[in-house]
Amino acid sequence: MKKFRGKKRYFHNLWRETKAEQYDLNFGKEGWFDLWHTHLDFYGFGNNRLKIRREHIKAYIALFYGLLEELQTLGKPYQSWIEIVDEDAGLDAIYIHTTNPNEDNFPLRLENLNWNCTIPKYLKDIVDLNNFNVGHYKWESYNSYIIQSKNKGLEL
Repeated sequence: MKKFRGKKRYFHNLWRETKAEQYDLNFGKEGWFDLWHTHLDFYGFGNNRLKIRREHIKAYIALFYGLLEELQTLGKPYQSWIEIVDEDAGLDAIYIHTTNPNEDNFPLRLENLNWNCTIPKYLKDIVDLNNFNVGHYKWESYNSYIIQSKNKGLEL
């Protein structure tokens, strides 16, 4: 495996991206989201080392807090969550979903989503369980963990 060079600059830029104002959600009059999402670890660097993966998850949570605050001004029901895919850090993402003109799929319901799952060790000390629920579901051959606010937005 090739050495990950430039980590300091990479993580500096990553944390700069976690500012909610970096994402122009542009609600406008007809603001809507059709499973809008963003990947902070698009290239899957977190697959190489757990320490790198955990740093990305911390960044997702920081960004999530900011986006949840912004979504309070949306003025309509929404769903928002972080999805952590055990097998591939490049698939981890934050999602926002509302009613939309593309498809009648709101509110989104994930079949087989288990909110009473065992939380993996690498998430336990990162996720504040007083503010967030953690659920698990299997999608194809992937194990996904959903992190969702307990009191902001609609549940999946």
